[in-house]
Amino acid sequence: MTHDEKLRDQFLRAEHSTEADAAPRIEVSEHDGNVRVDIADTAAVRPGPGPGMTEADEADEAEQAD
Repeated sequence: MTHDEKLRDQFLRAEHSTEADAAPRIEVSEHDGNVRVDIADTAAVRPGPGPGMTEADEADEAEQAD
């Protein structure tokens, strides 16, 4: 098995797990020798306050004001 196949297998081994649990959550790219790690747009779970939390609502309002 490849590393990616082993990783997917580990995510799907848990009880009640789904394919969404094994979906990639980060995107890694390299530009001019620098490695960049970004949260994937399709990630179900993202860092930071979630929708409905005061901090998230304030951040959304600030973005829309710009």
